[in-house]
Amino acid sequence: MSTEASERQTGQPSRPPLVRRIVGFFLTGNTFVITVLAFISALVIGAIIIVMATPSATLAWRSFFQAPGLALGASWQAIANAYGSLFVGSIGSPRAIVHAIAGGKATALVSAFEPISETLVAATPLMLSGLGIALAFRAGLFDIGGQGQLILGAAGATLAGFSFPSMPAVLHLPFAILLGAAFGAAWGFVPGILKAKTGAHEVITSMMLNYVGLNLLTYLLTSALYQAPPRVEAISKTVVAGARHPHILGPSHRVNLGFILAVLLVLGVAWLLQRSSTGFRFRMLGLNREAARVAGVNIELHYMLAMTLAGMLVGLGGAFMVLGVDFRLSPLYGGTIGFDGITVAILGRGSPLGVALSSLLFGAFTAGGRTMQVNTSIPLQLVQVLQAVLVLFVAAPGVIRTIYRIKLARGGGRIFGGWAG
Repeated sequence: MSTEASERQTGQPSRPPLVRRIVGFFLTGNTFVITVLAFISALVIGAIIIVMATPSATLAWRSFFQAPGLALGASWQAIANAYGSLFVGSIGSPRAIVHAIAGGKATALVSAFEPISETLVAATPLMLSGLGIALAFRAGLFDIGGQGQLILGAAGATLAGFSFPSMPAVLHLPFAILLGAAFGAAWGFVPGILKAKTGAHEVITSMMLNYVGLNLLTYLLTSALYQAPPRVEAISKTVVAGARHPHILGPSHRVNLGFILAVLLVLGVAWLLQRSSTGFRFRMLGLNREAARVAGVNIELHYMLAMTLAGMLVGLGGAFMVLGVDFRLSPLYGGTIGFDGITVAILGRGSPLGVALSSLLFGAFTAGGRTMQVNTSIPLQLVQVLQAVLVLFVAAPGVIRTIYRIKLARGGGRIFGGWAG
């Protein structure tokens, strides 16, 4: 029976066949399709940069019209070597993993899973930083102060980590984590209360607090409280063993309990946003502040609460770094992880699951980029180019729809609820 005849008999439109629905899914610009196409497009642009950065490939292209096969072959070899090294450095060699499992030798297994361990280590602070910023996004706030919150969280955890060397480990590690969370939450509370009580824009206040946090760290590292004696350089005292995260894949791998706790926090924030009344008010506030006010939402209270929770999560990212990997503070601690959290939150489209996946992707880029630079002499900055182009395409889905000529799905153009003006 044809589709038209079925519709005439039932009076309702019939569902299209499965194949047509699958094809329609991929021809429609929904979130999944846009993200996948953005990733593919970023890899294509990265491949062009790889060819341009490889001397043998650029030399072959000079004689393209005389020997096109040579130019294409050299380009493919350069791209395969770079992306192959990126994969091996972040995931590991599939052949080495299979041989290690088949052989059953402990040393081979340790070596084979080292890249995965490094990816998870790099992803942990990114996951928490992106999670905090995504939470603020969903409440209509743009928390750009992640760097200061991460530094303060690390400072709090370090202070607890070296101050009580005789405290039992079962108490010392939780205490260090809680103090790091408290320091980060306090740094997020400041722009939150300024927003609620004075209307000061959180972008400005949180951004300025980044500089305050950075200079405060510099001061602390030269104070008697933090500075490790008898050193003269700005290095903090070392976190004692009882306050460090235990390794979860053995002492040879750096991945530690912090990654497990970060995953649990992702699940907790997902529950908060989707299943709790507070999360519902956050989402309502992010979508339409005036409608939330009419519905009885206490705007000022939820601004303060959202920024405090965001600061706590980002601060935990710094705490987990210093308690799990670094064990001491130095100037400019954390690099750009606090700012990278904004990128992770945008790529994850404000969703806790999306943030977790995008942080794993960026962690793989970070871990694999070092191997790529060593094996192919391609600069590590290529990884940053890939990340920037990927986020550009995800944040501007209209570009992807135009390039690939795909339709706009319902809600396909929205990244997240937005932020308040």
